[in-house]
Order: sequence, then C-alpha cells, then structure tokens
Amino acid sequence: MSDLLWQKPGVRVDARIQAFLAGDDVVLDREFFLHDIIASTAHAQGLQRIGILSIDELDGLKRELAILADDFSSGGFILDERFEDGHSAIEARLTERLGDAGRKIHTGRSRNDQVLVATRLWLKEKLDRVAQLSRDIARVALDRAEAEKHLPLPGYTHIQRAVVSSAGMWWAGWAEAFIDDAVRANDTLRLIDSNPLGTAAGYGVNLKLDREHTTQALGFARMQVSPIYAQLSRGKFELAALESLGSATLDLRRLAWDLSLFNSAEFGFVALPAQYTTGSSIMPNKRNPDVIELMRATHASVAAARTEIEQLLSLPSGYHRDLQASKGAIFHGFGRGLAALELLPDLLANLEWREDRLRAAIDSGMYATDVAVEAAIAGVPFRDAYKAAAASADSAGQGRTPEASLAARTSPGAAADLRLDILIVRWNGLDKDRLDKGTVA
Repeated sequence: MSDLLWQKPGVRVDARIQAFLAGDDVVLDREFFLHDIIASTAHAQGLQRIGILSIDELDGLKRELAILADDFSSGGFILDERFEDGHSAIEARLTERLGDAGRKIHTGRSRNDQVLVATRLWLKEKLDRVAQLSRDIARVALDRAEAEKHLPLPGYTHIQRAVVSSAGMWWAGWAEAFIDDAVRANDTLRLIDSNPLGTAAGYGVNLKLDREHTTQALGFARMQVSPIYAQLSRGKFELAALESLGSATLDLRRLAWDLSLFNSAEFGFVALPAQYTTGSSIMPNKRNPDVIELMRATHASVAAARTEIEQLLSLPSGYHRDLQASKGAIFHGFGRGLAALELLPDLLANLEWREDRLRAAIDSGMYATDVAVEAAIAGVPFRDAYKAAAASADSAGQGRTPEASLAARTSPGAAADLRLDILIVRWNGLDKDRLDKGTVA
C-alpha cells in the first residue's frame, strides 16, 4: 500500500488497526470504482475552470482516467489490498502516470466527498433499473390480464376459498402494484438526484469550486447546496433508495407466495417453466420451485440492508466513519433485490394456468356472496340476506357458473369492469416519466 495521505511522521501504522479501518472498502469500491472515475473527471474539469489545473494537466488527467476505466473494465487493473480504497487507488495511478498533476486531483476534496458522489451516481442507476423492471413486470401483467380476463380463478381470503375470481383480476392486481413501484422508484430518484461533489467533509473548502459545472457534467438535476446537509443525507438517501426497492421486493414476495401455493400438488393451479425448477438431491419424484422460493427470500435481504443503515443513523450532524458501513448495505440489498426482479418478467410471461384444476377448485360455497348481494339488490336487508346465504351455502352454486358470477361483478376494478384502460394510461406515463428524469452523463 502507498503512503497514507493522513499518516503522521513518526507514527507507525498498525496493520491490524488499518485492516479494521479499511474493512471491505477495497472489495466494495470495485462496485463504485467507475462512478468514482466519472466524478473525478468532472472534478478535474472544475479545478481547471478555477485555475488549479492547466489545460494540459486536465487533458492528461482526463486521458489517464479514461485509460484507468478501460483497464479496470477489462481486468488489466485490479483494485486489491495494495490500496486503502478506490479513491486512493485512483490518486496513486494518476500520480504514477502524471506526477504532480496526479497529486493535484485530490485538491478541494475529501474521501467522504468522493464516496458520496460515487454512491449517489450508483444509486441513481439502480433506482432507474428498479423503475424499468417494475414497468416491465407491470406490462406482462397487463397483457395477461387482458388475454385471460374471463378465466375463472378461485379467490382466497385467510388462505380459505372465498369467492369466484378471475385470472384477469389477479394479473390486474400485480399490474397496478408494480406501476406504483415504478412510480415510487422514479420519485425516489428525483429525491436523491442532487450533486454532493464539492462539499468536501461537510464544511466546504477555501476554493470557489465550480459546483454548477460539475452538477451539469454529472447529469444531476440540481446541486446539493448545503455541505452539512450533504453529510446528513448520507444514509438518509440510501435508506430511501432501499425503501423504494423494498416496495418492489415486498410485492415480489407476496406474488412468489401465490405461485408457491398455486404450484403445490394440493393446488396444482400453475405449471412453472422447467428452467425455474430444480430436481431434488434425494427425492427423484419431484421438482422444486427453488427460484420462486428464493424470490420470496429476497425481501429479507433488502429489509436487512435497510435496518443496517437505519441503525447507523443514530449520529450527530457531521461526518462519522460509521457511515462507511452503508456501502455494504446498499451493495447487498440492491445486488440481491435486482437479481430477483430481473427474473420475474420472463417467469410471469411463461407460466401456464391449469384450467381444469382452477375450475375443479370452485365449490358451491364460493357463490354464497353472490346470493347474498342479489338478495340485497332485491330489497332484503343485507344482514338478513347474509344469514340466509350462509345457511344455504352448500347449495349456492346450483344453476350457476363461474362465468356468470364474474360477469355480474360490476364494481369498478372487479372482474366485469377491470378498468385496464386506466392502468394502461398510467403505465404509458411511466415511459414519459423516465424520459423527463434524464440519465447520468
């Protein structure tokens, strides 16, 4: 490892203490390294604009930063234990290649400033991906709701057979859920879309930094004005991002639970694509729905990451080293959450309903609510109609069909009036919403 910038003369650096301080920084910073390079390029441009760097020095830094990005992407440069973290690795490489010009890159910055802007850029990309995936999932659900709107499906409350429902209603529910998840991801992206570059360790620096330029160069919607708030927002913005991701993985968990039940031999309502199941290591007679089971588990990782960051934030104002731990939380939370969401659109597009099992599961008692409502329409007080329907539940299905029950379900959003057109308008608005946000430069 090269000499530490903060190392004091005559003070020996204890290797064990330094390893503890560094933690997983080198490993985690591999995830944020390219974003740090992007931010360092913008910072160098800003330094040239205020006279700290010459044009030639800026050209050299931009060239070497671009080469470093290519080397890192190709495996020619490895971020490893030779370096304290990603930021020191960048400075060491630039100093090696450019001498004094490389040493100037850290002017007006702190390591905290560097990780703040790198993780902020990274979070913007991840939230945009959450929005895209939620939009894709909602599109599959909308298409299948339209195609299968008349397919009867047992409706459950308390995991008990309750009423006749439809595949159209089931799909429409997930469509609206993931539209909302996309909206929330976009809204959270707007919240965090502010540039902390140039706030140093939370108190600014004795330089008239061109923060307006770096804000524009990095594609941020606005500048985060207060250096103190830049520190206060660290952890707060990460928490908001994980909450947005968690909105989607929470819906994923409940959807996966439905599919777990529907795929069981006791229900037998769906057949999953073969590639989403695995063979048992001991029981040759069965296939296991491992993918949807691990999808169910995904939200636990996101919730754990959220809790980890929330517990870090019991701090006074200003920068504290505790916040270093927030990098691992967002890396693991988004790593697992997005990996699960990536698999969902194709799974939903290719699962098959077993119509014979769906119809066989609709029993006479599931028409009792229809009987009670029809009596109420005819003028019987609902309490009396309810009691009479309950008493005759075993025969409520005589002369009735699932299709007729669904056709009579005319309340807005119910089977006979799914209002998919409203959801499609909202879905179309997501595309415009994404274009309005812009992307990272």
